[in-house]
Amino acid sequence: MRTHVLAALMVLVSALMTLAQTDSPVGPMQIVLQDHKEAVLKSSRKTIGPAIDAVVASKLPQARAMLNTWQSKDMWHHKPSGLFYQAQKVEGKTYRLIDFDTGEVVGEVDKGDLKQIKPNSGIRAMIATALVRFQLEDPDPLMRAKGLTGIERAPNASLLEPLVASVESETDPDLKARKARLAKLLTISFGDDDLARVAAIEELSGDLGVDVRGALNPLVTKVTRAFEGDIPADLNVAQTRVPGRDEFTKAAAYQLLVDAEKAPALISDDQLRSSLSAHIDGGQVGGVPIAQLSDADARVRAYAALAATGKVPPLVSEADIDSSLQAFSFADVYAETSPAVTQAAEAALTKISTRVSLSQTADLTLDALSLASIYFLAAIGLAITFGVMGVINMAHGEFIMMGAYTGYVVQQLVPNHTVSIIVAVPLAFAVTFAAGVVLERLVIRWLYNRPLETLLATFGISIALQQLAKNIFGTQARPLTAPGWLDGALVLNPVISISYIRIAIFVLALIFLGVFLYIMKRTRLGLETRAVTQNSRMAGAMGINPGRVNMLTFGLGSGIAGIAGVAIGLFAKVTSELGSDYIVQSFMTVVVGGVGNIWGTLAGAAMIGFLQKGIEWMNPSNTLAAQTYMIIFIIIFIQFRPRGIIALKGRAAGD
Repeated sequence: MRTHVLAALMVLVSALMTLAQTDSPVGPMQIVLQDHKEAVLKSSRKTIGPAIDAVVASKLPQARAMLNTWQSKDMWHHKPSGLFYQAQKVEGKTYRLIDFDTGEVVGEVDKGDLKQIKPNSGIRAMIATALVRFQLEDPDPLMRAKGLTGIERAPNASLLEPLVASVESETDPDLKARKARLAKLLTISFGDDDLARVAAIEELSGDLGVDVRGALNPLVTKVTRAFEGDIPADLNVAQTRVPGRDEFTKAAAYQLLVDAEKAPALISDDQLRSSLSAHIDGGQVGGVPIAQLSDADARVRAYAALAATGKVPPLVSEADIDSSLQAFSFADVYAETSPAVTQAAEAALTKISTRVSLSQTADLTLDALSLASIYFLAAIGLAITFGVMGVINMAHGEFIMMGAYTGYVVQQLVPNHTVSIIVAVPLAFAVTFAAGVVLERLVIRWLYNRPLETLLATFGISIALQQLAKNIFGTQARPLTAPGWLDGALVLNPVISISYIRIAIFVLALIFLGVFLYIMKRTRLGLETRAVTQNSRMAGAMGINPGRVNMLTFGLGSGIAGIAGVAIGLFAKVTSELGSDYIVQSFMTVVVGGVGNIWGTLAGAAMIGFLQKGIEWMNPSNTLAAQTYMIIFIIIFIQFRPRGIIALKGRAAGD
């Protein structure tokens, strides 16, 4: 009692001295600091916790500012008065003292009267955790969101209670949902009530977030342990283990005993040889001549002789191993002590694993559809020039490249990306349509029904167009920027997502499918094209000009390739080799689907897209190998179905 009275008097004297020197009253925050003065001055992570908790528990308006000052090493101890202040250097060794309670300057003192409080990184982390509690109830939603981010990055048990308490008072719906979810995660990891933990696990059992699996996995972590005699009943045992059964070998069980220092270690052959070499005496080791040590049995005898004299550890025999194992029981024990929690965690992880597998399948399907739509866009023009007209146009890829560069040029002239794409699509069609008409009039028209010459001629034109593009635009990739509303991705869950650009290309592919079917089924050009395809001479006899139809049809296929180039350029690099990356897949799409049939082209694009994504999924580390396997499969497929998935019927099928 006397000691307490003296301590109180000392605090009072210190306060009076401060009043005399600084003319400032002792406020409530100063009283809190004085109650934990020794811990603050010692600045030890092991003892500072109660001081920080006391500042937070005080709920004083100045507590947050004081913690920030402490964390930034701006808090000082005034030795004559024994009080704590924020100090600012004035000049020389003179410092200005600022009171934590009032925020006012209370005086200027010499640096010799001050001691700077320098919290280490561990204490600063603890203060940061305490500051998060203030952030959770800050009036500014951005600060509350920042506090949640801090908890997500460094969760700990001390944050569970303030986080749960802040959920009900949260006014922002998004932040409230985020707080509630994070509270469940912390309950799973740090909660004291097993029923609450099980309830939280069940509520999050359908959540595919990585953080959920991160919280559940430690609950089902098991470690194999050895016990002398029976296994303690109070442990959460996953299963008992018997050495020699279920992949739990005797060697593994004995090594477990060795690691726990419950059995002598086995002597390896290298250790045995090293021990023998270290104990050579007069040309012998343990009474065995060195010349005989090439024999394994002789080495064992020599080592046993050394062990008998205590010079080396004794060898462990099979009988010794069996005897040691019989004296122990083995079991896989959960790190989590509650059986109810581990059962709930295992059930949740099983459910999540099933949903993840289904989601991965769905995500792979979406990727395959996306790739198929890209191949369809690239091949739809070729389906006209090659499938309908029978022209092997190796320059088709360069029409795709021309369309992409047209989009790039338009964006240089029209800064608005949305407007530039709207302008680029019809302009790319016009440019490549004109280029296709020129190519057909100057070259292709003289080479009909001569496929080899057509292939060689268009291949040469392809090289020439690539070089022309390099001369105009250079060899560096040019950016074709998508509009802002196509940024980002549609996220269905943490596993399934698809970019808006891919969705736009998929929609564009469907639009082109509809447009192409309309042209071929509902327009005069389509009717004449089908007539020329079925029988060119008969169509000519009926008054149709086959040359004009071929010219327009080739121009149409080239124009569609140009629009495909704009679409592809939004996510692929725009270079002179852009078309070369798609020409092979385009031909494969048309041939596999069925030459001359738009539905066949669609089926071929789908088949190649799904096939390539499936092979890449089975062999993700080698995309080149995936393409090789795909080509091999297609070659084999064509052997069994040479006319493709959907073959032409009627008279044209025999041409």
